Amino acid sequence: MPHTLAPPLPSPVPRAADSDRRRTNASVILRSVLEHGPVARSTISRLTGLSPASVTDHCARFAGLGLIREAEPPRRSKGSGRPHVPLDLDDSRFVVGGVHVAVPYTTVALLDLRGRVVAERQLKHDGIEPGRVLTRAADALTALLDRAPGCRPLGVGFAAGGWVDRETGTVVAHPLLGWREVPVREVIGARTGLPVHVDGHARALVNAERLFGRARGSRSVLHLFVGNVVDAAFATNDEVHHGPRSQAGAIAHLPLRGGTEPCDCGRVGCLQVELSELTLCRRARAAGIIAGSNPTHVMTAAAKGDPVAVRLVVERARMVGRAVGLLLDVLNPESVVVTEIGVIGREDCLSALREAVGPERAADVRPTSFPDSVLATAGGTVALDVLYRDPLGAAAGRPN
Repeated sequence: MPHTLAPPLPSPVPRAADSDRRRTNASVILRSVLEHGPVARSTISRLTGLSPASVTDHCARFAGLGLIREAEPPRRSKGSGRPHVPLDLDDSRFVVGGVHVAVPYTTVALLDLRGRVVAERQLKHDGIEPGRVLTRAADALTALLDRAPGCRPLGVGFAAGGWVDRETGTVVAHPLLGWREVPVREVIGARTGLPVHVDGHARALVNAERLFGRARGSRSVLHLFVGNVVDAAFATNDEVHHGPRSQAGAIAHLPLRGGTEPCDCGRVGCLQVELSELTLCRRARAAGIIAGSNPTHVMTAAAKGDPVAVRLVVERARMVGRAVGLLLDVLNPESVVVTEIGVIGREDCLSALREAVGPERAADVRPTSFPDSVLATAGGTVALDVLYRDPLGAAAGRPN
Protein backbone atom coordinates (compact mmCIF):
# COMPACT_ATOMS: atom_id res chain seq x y z
CA MET A 1 0.00 0.00 0.00
CA PRO A 2 1.57 3.36 -0.98
CA HIS A 3 2.73 5.53 1.90
CA THR A 4 1.93 9.20 2.27
CA LEU A 5 4.58 11.89 2.21
CA ALA A 6 5.06 14.98 4.29
CA PRO A 7 2.62 17.72 3.16
CA PRO A 8 4.03 20.05 0.50
CA LEU A 9 5.37 23.35 1.69
CA PRO A 10 3.56 26.14 -0.21
CA SER A 11 5.97 28.64 -1.64
CA PRO A 12 6.34 30.73 -4.76
CA VAL A 13 8.57 29.37 -7.49
CA PRO A 14 11.81 31.40 -7.30
CA ARG A 15 14.14 32.26 -10.13
CA ALA A 16 16.80 29.63 -10.88
CA ALA A 17 19.71 31.51 -9.27
CA ASP A 18 17.69 32.32 -6.16
CA SER A 19 16.48 28.73 -6.00
CA ASP A 20 20.05 27.39 -6.14
CA ARG A 21 21.19 29.83 -3.46
CA ARG A 22 18.30 28.93 -1.16
CA ARG A 23 18.89 25.24 -1.68
CA THR A 24 22.58 25.67 -0.82
CA ASN A 25 21.79 27.74 2.26
CA ALA A 26 19.21 25.23 3.44
CA SER A 27 21.71 22.42 2.93
CA VAL A 28 24.53 23.97 4.93
CA ILE A 29 22.18 24.94 7.76
CA LEU A 30 20.68 21.46 8.13
CA ARG A 31 24.16 19.92 7.85
CA SER A 32 25.28 22.20 10.69
CA VAL A 33 22.45 20.93 12.88
CA LEU A 34 23.36 17.34 11.96
CA GLU A 35 27.04 17.82 12.75
CA HIS A 36 26.88 20.12 15.78
CA GLY A 37 23.42 19.76 17.32
CA PRO A 38 22.12 20.58 19.79
CA VAL A 39 23.33 23.95 18.53
CA ALA A 40 22.16 27.54 18.95
CA ARG A 41 21.00 29.56 15.96
CA SER A 42 23.77 32.08 16.61
CA THR A 43 26.34 29.29 16.41
CA ILE A 44 24.85 28.06 13.13
CA SER A 45 25.16 31.58 11.76
CA ARG A 46 28.81 31.74 12.81
CA LEU A 47 29.62 28.28 11.42
CA THR A 48 27.94 28.83 8.07
CA GLY A 49 28.61 32.54 7.54
CA LEU A 50 24.91 33.11 6.88
CA SER A 51 22.97 35.97 8.41
CA PRO A 52 21.02 35.39 11.63
CA ALA A 53 17.83 36.26 9.76
CA SER A 54 18.49 33.62 7.09
CA VAL A 55 19.29 30.99 9.72
CA THR A 56 16.16 31.82 11.71
CA ASP A 57 13.96 31.69 8.60
CA HIS A 58 15.32 28.34 7.42
CA CYS A 59 15.16 26.80 10.88
CA ALA A 60 11.53 27.87 11.22
CA ARG A 61 10.75 26.11 7.94
CA PHE A 62 12.67 23.00 9.01
CA ALA A 63 10.77 22.94 12.29
CA GLY A 64 7.48 23.31 10.42
CA LEU A 65 8.36 20.29 8.31
CA GLY A 66 9.40 18.29 11.38
CA LEU A 67 13.09 18.00 10.45
CA ILE A 68 14.39 19.78 13.56
CA ARG A 69 13.16 20.51 17.06
CA GLU A 70 14.12 22.70 19.97
CA ALA A 71 16.26 20.86 22.49
CA GLU A 72 16.42 21.39 26.23
CA PRO A 73 18.17 24.72 26.90
CA PRO A 74 21.24 24.67 29.16
CA ARG A 75 20.74 25.42 32.85
CA ARG A 76 20.93 29.12 33.62
CA SER A 77 23.29 30.40 36.25
CA LYS A 78 22.08 33.17 38.57
CA GLY A 79 22.07 36.56 36.94
CA SER A 80 22.44 35.26 33.41
CA GLY A 81 20.17 36.43 30.64
CA ARG A 82 17.68 34.40 28.67
CA PRO A 83 19.47 31.24 27.45
CA HIS A 84 19.70 30.41 23.76
CA VAL A 85 17.40 27.51 22.92
CA PRO A 86 19.49 25.00 20.95
CA LEU A 87 18.21 23.11 17.91
CA ASP A 88 18.67 19.46 17.08
CA LEU A 89 17.52 17.03 14.43
CA ASP A 90 14.14 15.49 15.07
CA ASP A 91 15.04 11.89 14.27
CA SER A 92 11.76 10.49 15.60
CA ARG A 93 9.37 11.41 12.77
CA PHE A 94 10.90 10.46 9.44
CA VAL A 95 12.74 7.54 7.90
CA VAL A 96 14.09 6.71 4.48
CA GLY A 97 13.98 3.30 2.89
CA GLY A 98 17.15 1.64 1.71
CA VAL A 99 17.53 -1.13 -0.87
CA HIS A 100 20.88 -2.69 -1.75
CA VAL A 101 21.08 -5.48 -4.32
CA ALA A 102 24.14 -7.71 -3.98
CA VAL A 103 24.90 -10.87 -5.93
CA PRO A 104 23.56 -13.42 -3.38
CA TYR A 105 20.89 -11.35 -1.62
CA THR A 106 19.06 -8.03 -1.32
CA THR A 107 19.12 -5.89 1.82
CA VAL A 108 16.14 -3.70 2.68
CA ALA A 109 16.22 -1.29 5.60
CA LEU A 110 14.83 1.83 7.23
CA LEU A 111 17.24 4.58 8.31
CA ASP A 112 16.61 7.63 10.46
CA LEU A 113 17.84 11.13 9.63
CA ARG A 114 21.19 10.45 11.32
CA GLY A 115 21.86 7.51 9.01
CA ARG A 116 21.20 4.94 11.73
CA VAL A 117 19.58 1.67 10.69
CA VAL A 118 16.32 1.20 12.61
CA ALA A 119 15.07 -1.91 10.77
CA GLU A 120 16.71 -4.30 8.35
CA ARG A 121 15.95 -7.50 6.46
CA GLN A 122 17.91 -9.65 4.03
CA LEU A 123 16.20 -11.41 1.14
CA LYS A 124 18.15 -14.32 -0.32
CA HIS A 125 17.71 -14.42 -4.07
CA ASP A 126 15.60 -17.24 -5.43
CA GLY A 127 16.42 -16.06 -8.93
CA ILE A 128 17.95 -12.88 -10.28
CA GLU A 129 15.31 -11.77 -12.77
CA PRO A 130 15.31 -8.01 -12.07
CA GLY A 131 11.55 -7.48 -11.96
CA ARG A 132 11.15 -10.19 -9.32
CA VAL A 133 14.13 -9.00 -7.24
CA LEU A 134 12.92 -5.40 -7.21
CA THR A 135 9.28 -6.30 -6.54
CA ARG A 136 10.26 -8.48 -3.58
CA ALA A 137 12.46 -5.66 -2.25
CA ALA A 138 9.67 -3.08 -2.59
CA ASP A 139 7.16 -5.36 -0.84
CA ALA A 140 9.61 -6.11 1.99
CA LEU A 141 10.27 -2.40 2.39
CA THR A 142 6.54 -1.71 2.55
CA ALA A 143 6.23 -4.37 5.25
CA LEU A 144 8.97 -2.70 7.30
CA LEU A 145 7.15 0.64 6.99
CA ASP A 146 3.87 -0.95 8.04
CA ARG A 147 5.60 -2.12 11.23
CA ALA A 148 6.81 1.42 11.95
CA PRO A 149 3.52 3.35 11.89
CA GLY A 150 4.89 6.38 13.74
CA CYS A 151 7.50 7.07 11.07
CA ARG A 152 6.78 8.79 7.78
CA PRO A 153 8.93 7.87 4.76
CA LEU A 154 10.68 10.61 2.83
CA GLY A 155 11.69 8.32 -0.01
CA VAL A 156 13.69 5.26 -0.98
CA GLY A 157 17.38 4.98 -1.78
CA PHE A 158 18.66 2.17 -4.01
CA ALA A 159 22.30 1.13 -4.39
CA ALA A 160 24.08 -1.64 -6.25
CA GLY A 161 27.42 -2.40 -7.81
CA GLY A 162 28.11 -2.28 -11.50
CA TRP A 163 27.14 0.64 -13.71
CA VAL A 164 24.28 2.56 -12.12
CA ASP A 165 22.97 5.78 -13.69
CA ARG A 166 21.74 8.20 -11.05
CA GLU A 167 19.95 10.54 -13.45
CA THR A 168 17.74 7.95 -15.14
CA GLY A 169 17.39 5.71 -12.08
CA THR A 170 18.67 2.74 -14.06
CA VAL A 171 21.07 -0.14 -13.52
CA VAL A 172 22.76 0.13 -16.89
CA ALA A 173 24.89 -3.00 -16.51
CA HIS A 174 25.60 -5.42 -13.68
CA PRO A 175 27.55 -8.29 -15.28
CA LEU A 176 27.46 -10.61 -12.26
CA LEU A 177 23.65 -10.37 -12.08
CA GLY A 178 23.22 -10.26 -15.85
CA TRP A 179 21.19 -7.03 -15.55
CA ARG A 180 21.08 -4.50 -18.38
CA GLU A 181 19.05 -1.27 -18.56
CA VAL A 182 16.88 -2.13 -15.55
CA PRO A 183 14.49 0.77 -14.68
CA VAL A 184 14.89 0.56 -10.90
CA ARG A 185 13.28 3.93 -10.09
CA GLU A 186 10.22 3.09 -12.16
CA VAL A 187 9.69 -0.38 -10.70
CA ILE A 188 10.21 0.43 -7.01
CA GLY A 189 8.41 3.77 -7.28
CA ALA A 190 5.32 2.18 -8.82
CA ARG A 191 5.26 -0.49 -6.12
CA THR A 192 5.77 1.81 -3.10
CA GLY A 193 4.33 5.14 -4.22
CA LEU A 194 7.47 6.85 -2.91
CA PRO A 195 10.20 8.92 -4.57
CA VAL A 196 13.11 6.63 -5.47
CA HIS A 197 16.74 7.75 -5.77
CA VAL A 198 19.32 5.47 -7.36
CA ASP A 199 23.13 5.36 -7.29
CA GLY A 200 26.14 3.06 -7.22
CA HIS A 201 27.06 1.65 -3.83
CA ALA A 202 30.62 3.02 -3.75
CA ARG A 203 29.32 6.56 -4.35
CA ALA A 204 26.57 6.02 -1.78
CA LEU A 205 29.15 5.00 0.81
CA VAL A 206 31.32 8.05 0.09
CA ASN A 207 28.27 10.16 0.89
CA ALA A 208 27.63 8.11 4.05
CA GLU A 209 31.20 8.75 5.19
CA ARG A 210 31.03 12.50 4.59
CA LEU A 211 27.59 12.84 6.23
CA PHE A 212 27.74 10.38 9.12
CA GLY A 213 31.17 8.74 9.21
CA ARG A 214 34.76 9.38 10.16
CA ALA A 215 35.53 11.10 6.84
CA ARG A 216 33.23 14.00 7.75
CA GLY A 217 35.13 17.22 7.10
CA SER A 218 37.68 15.70 4.69
CA ARG A 219 38.21 17.83 1.61
CA SER A 220 38.54 14.75 -0.60
CA VAL A 221 37.60 11.12 0.01
CA LEU A 222 38.23 7.95 -1.96
CA HIS A 223 36.09 4.89 -1.26
CA LEU A 224 37.08 1.44 -2.46
CA PHE A 225 34.40 -1.26 -2.29
CA VAL A 226 35.70 -4.82 -2.48
CA GLY A 227 32.97 -7.45 -2.45
CA ASN A 228 31.75 -9.68 -5.24
CA VAL A 229 31.93 -6.42 -7.23
CA VAL A 230 35.01 -4.19 -7.01
CA ASP A 231 34.51 -0.50 -7.66
CA ALA A 232 35.47 2.93 -6.34
CA ALA A 233 34.17 6.45 -5.87
CA PHE A 234 35.82 9.81 -5.32
CA ALA A 235 34.46 12.96 -3.70
CA THR A 236 36.10 16.36 -3.56
CA ASN A 237 34.74 19.55 -2.01
CA ASP A 238 31.61 17.68 -0.94
CA GLU A 239 30.78 16.54 -4.49
CA VAL A 240 30.98 12.94 -5.67
CA HIS A 241 32.28 12.52 -9.19
CA HIS A 242 29.78 10.71 -11.42
CA GLY A 243 31.00 11.33 -14.96
CA PRO A 244 28.84 10.97 -18.08
CA ARG A 245 25.88 8.74 -17.32
CA SER A 246 27.38 8.00 -13.88
CA GLN A 247 30.02 5.65 -15.27
CA ALA A 248 32.86 6.91 -13.03
CA GLY A 249 34.40 4.42 -10.62
CA ALA A 250 34.61 1.44 -12.98
CA ILE A 251 38.01 0.03 -12.01
CA ALA A 252 37.40 -3.66 -12.71
CA HIS A 253 40.12 -3.95 -15.34
CA LEU A 254 42.89 -1.94 -13.74
CA PRO A 255 45.99 -4.18 -13.61
CA LEU A 256 47.12 -5.23 -10.14
CA ARG A 257 50.80 -5.92 -9.54
CA GLY A 258 51.31 -9.52 -8.43
CA GLY A 259 47.93 -10.66 -9.73
CA THR A 260 47.66 -14.17 -11.16
CA GLU A 261 43.96 -14.60 -11.98
CA PRO A 262 43.02 -14.74 -15.70
CA CYS A 263 40.28 -12.28 -16.64
CA ASP A 264 37.59 -12.56 -19.31
CA CYS A 265 39.13 -9.50 -20.97
CA GLY A 266 42.15 -11.64 -21.88
CA ARG A 267 44.57 -10.15 -19.38
CA VAL A 268 45.82 -11.42 -16.03
CA GLY A 269 45.49 -9.75 -12.63
CA CYS A 270 42.63 -7.30 -13.21
CA LEU A 271 41.25 -5.83 -9.98
CA GLN A 272 37.79 -7.36 -10.27
CA VAL A 273 38.84 -10.94 -10.85
CA GLU A 274 41.78 -10.75 -8.44
CA LEU A 275 40.00 -9.19 -5.45
CA SER A 276 36.40 -10.39 -5.81
CA GLU A 277 34.85 -12.42 -2.99
CA LEU A 278 34.02 -14.98 -5.69
CA THR A 279 37.77 -15.52 -6.14
CA LEU A 280 38.37 -15.67 -2.38
CA CYS A 281 35.69 -18.34 -2.00
CA ARG A 282 36.95 -20.34 -4.97
CA ARG A 283 40.44 -20.39 -3.48
CA ALA A 284 39.02 -21.38 -0.10
CA ARG A 285 37.03 -24.23 -1.67
CA ALA A 286 40.14 -25.45 -3.48
CA ALA A 287 41.94 -25.53 -0.12
CA GLY A 288 39.09 -27.48 1.49
CA ILE A 289 38.23 -24.67 3.91
CA ILE A 290 34.61 -24.12 2.83
CA ALA A 291 32.10 -25.89 0.62
CA GLY A 292 30.05 -22.96 -0.70
CA SER A 293 30.41 -19.34 -1.80
CA ASN A 294 29.93 -17.40 1.43
CA PRO A 295 32.97 -15.27 2.33
CA THR A 296 31.88 -15.05 5.97
CA HIS A 297 32.62 -18.78 6.23
CA VAL A 298 36.22 -18.06 5.22
CA MET A 299 36.36 -15.40 7.92
CA THR A 300 34.94 -17.85 10.45
CA ALA A 301 37.62 -20.39 9.58
CA ALA A 302 40.29 -17.71 9.96
CA ALA A 303 38.85 -16.67 13.33
CA LYS A 304 39.14 -20.30 14.48
CA GLY A 305 42.83 -20.26 13.57
CA ASP A 306 42.87 -22.14 10.27
CA PRO A 307 46.30 -21.09 8.91
CA VAL A 308 45.29 -21.38 5.25
CA ALA A 309 42.18 -19.24 5.80
CA VAL A 310 44.29 -16.66 7.64
CA ARG A 311 46.77 -16.60 4.78
CA LEU A 312 44.03 -16.16 2.20
CA VAL A 313 42.31 -13.23 3.92
CA VAL A 314 45.56 -11.45 4.85
CA GLU A 315 47.00 -11.83 1.36
CA ARG A 316 43.76 -10.52 -0.12
CA ALA A 317 43.96 -7.47 2.15
CA ARG A 318 47.55 -6.91 1.02
CA MET A 319 46.41 -6.95 -2.60
CA VAL A 320 43.63 -4.50 -1.72
CA GLY A 321 46.37 -2.26 -0.32
CA ARG A 322 48.14 -2.38 -3.68
CA ALA A 323 44.88 -1.37 -5.36
CA VAL A 324 44.57 1.55 -2.94
CA GLY A 325 48.12 2.53 -3.83
CA LEU A 326 47.20 2.64 -7.53
CA LEU A 327 44.26 4.94 -6.84
CA LEU A 328 46.26 7.12 -4.47
CA ASP A 329 48.80 7.75 -7.21
CA VAL A 330 46.06 8.94 -9.56
CA LEU A 331 43.70 10.85 -7.24
CA ASN A 332 45.76 11.76 -4.14
CA PRO A 333 42.74 12.06 -1.79
CA GLU A 334 42.99 13.38 1.73
CA SER A 335 41.42 10.21 3.16
CA VAL A 336 40.69 6.70 1.92
CA VAL A 337 37.90 4.40 3.13
CA VAL A 338 37.93 0.69 2.33
CA THR A 339 34.96 -1.66 2.56
CA GLU A 340 36.35 -5.20 2.51
CA ILE A 341 35.37 -8.07 4.77
CA GLY A 342 38.86 -8.82 6.09
CA VAL A 343 39.86 -5.22 6.65
CA ILE A 344 36.60 -4.63 8.52
CA GLY A 345 36.96 -7.62 10.81
CA ARG A 346 40.65 -8.35 11.40
CA GLU A 347 43.50 -6.21 12.62
CA ASP A 348 46.08 -8.30 10.73
CA CYS A 349 44.21 -7.61 7.48
CA LEU A 350 44.12 -3.87 8.17
CA SER A 351 47.82 -3.94 8.98
CA ALA A 352 48.59 -5.82 5.75
CA LEU A 353 46.59 -3.31 3.74
CA ARG A 354 48.36 -0.34 5.33
CA GLU A 355 51.76 -1.97 4.89
CA ALA A 356 51.06 -2.37 1.16
CA VAL A 357 49.94 1.25 0.92
CA GLY A 358 53.21 2.42 2.49
CA PRO A 359 54.10 4.38 5.62
CA GLU A 360 53.59 7.82 4.06
CA ARG A 361 49.85 7.32 3.54
CA ALA A 362 48.96 4.37 5.78
CA ALA A 363 47.36 6.56 8.46
CA ASP A 364 45.01 8.08 5.86
CA VAL A 365 43.45 4.68 5.08
CA ARG A 366 40.71 3.30 7.31
CA PRO A 367 37.92 0.74 7.17
CA THR A 368 34.29 1.70 6.66
CA SER A 369 32.56 3.58 9.48
CA PHE A 370 29.59 1.20 9.15
CA PRO A 371 30.94 -2.32 9.70
CA ASP A 372 27.67 -3.79 10.91
CA SER A 373 25.35 -2.17 8.39
CA VAL A 374 27.34 -1.27 5.31
CA LEU A 375 24.84 -2.45 2.67
CA ALA A 376 21.78 -1.03 4.45
CA THR A 377 23.67 2.24 4.92
CA ALA A 378 24.58 2.34 1.23
CA GLY A 379 20.97 2.04 0.12
CA GLY A 380 19.49 4.47 2.63
CA THR A 381 22.18 7.09 2.18
CA VAL A 382 21.25 7.52 -1.48
CA ALA A 383 17.98 9.05 -0.24
CA LEU A 384 19.56 10.85 2.73
CA ASP A 385 22.09 12.55 0.46
CA VAL A 386 19.16 13.98 -1.53
CA LEU A 387 17.60 15.25 1.71
CA TYR A 388 20.76 16.97 2.93
CA ARG A 389 21.41 18.55 -0.47
CA ASP A 390 17.87 19.95 -0.78
CA PRO A 391 16.10 19.69 2.59
CA LEU A 392 13.06 21.78 1.75
CA GLY A 393 12.46 20.11 -1.59
CA ALA A 394 13.02 16.55 -0.37
CA ALA A 395 11.04 16.89 2.84
CA ALA A 396 8.15 18.59 1.04
CA GLY A 397 7.97 15.80 -1.53
CA ARG A 398 9.01 17.91 -4.51
CA PRO A 399 11.21 16.43 -7.26
CA ASN A 400 14.94 17.12 -6.98
